[in-house]
Amino acid sequence: MTVRLREVIAILDLRRVAYAPASREYLEFARSEHRLEGIPSDTKSLVVTAEAIFPSPISSITLARRAAAREVF
Repeated sequence: MTVRLREVIAILDLRRVAYAPASREYLEFARSEHRLEGIPSDTKSLVVTAEAIFPSPISSITLARRAAAREVF
């Protein structure tokens, strides 16, 4: 799956999201709206857009570095 950089709202580290009550509540809300279908076992990060939340097996740090290298204004 490829997501355009301008569509990305946030890149979340799944390990940190799992412990924060507000983040868990947000993910449950996204599931109820069918914006997040499931989180596979190899997921390391979540890429948030206005339309959906995409699980990624790539770490949030790596995704952020890639985004910074391709920064478009």
